[in-house]
Amino acid sequence: MIFYKSGYKYQLAVDYEIPLTELNSFEIATDYVLLKDGVLTIFKDYAWDGASGPAIDTKNFMRGSLVHDVLYQLMREGRLPRGVKSYADKVLRKLCIEDGMSRVRAWWVYEAVKRFGKYATIKNKDLKVAP
Repeated sequence: MIFYKSGYKYQLAVDYEIPLTELNSFEIATDYVLLKDGVLTIFKDYAWDGASGPAIDTKNFMRGSLVHDVLYQLMREGRLPRGVKSYADKVLRKLCIEDGMSRVRAWWVYEAVKRFGKYATIKNKDLKVAP
């Protein structure tokens, strides 16, 4: 179960930990995230924006969006390779289904991030600024 509070849009009220064994070869430590031995720990006060685009924030989307946003952020920061995107997208779908989202909606969510999420994994330094 995830406990969150309002703020940024959502903000963790307590630490959250999830096994991501496919990422066991990475060790990353930041102020808000620890990935070690295939376990991702997201620390209290981490803020995220929930579902993106036209998607609707629902309880069955919270955990998936949290983990997905962390993984995408780590890719943008260059701490994880962009090749992790496919895995991150599959984790999102899996968590949403586990949390009660219909398989049809979870499929739509997955297809959306699979097709349109690539830009959100680009390193921050590579983003172009509008004139």
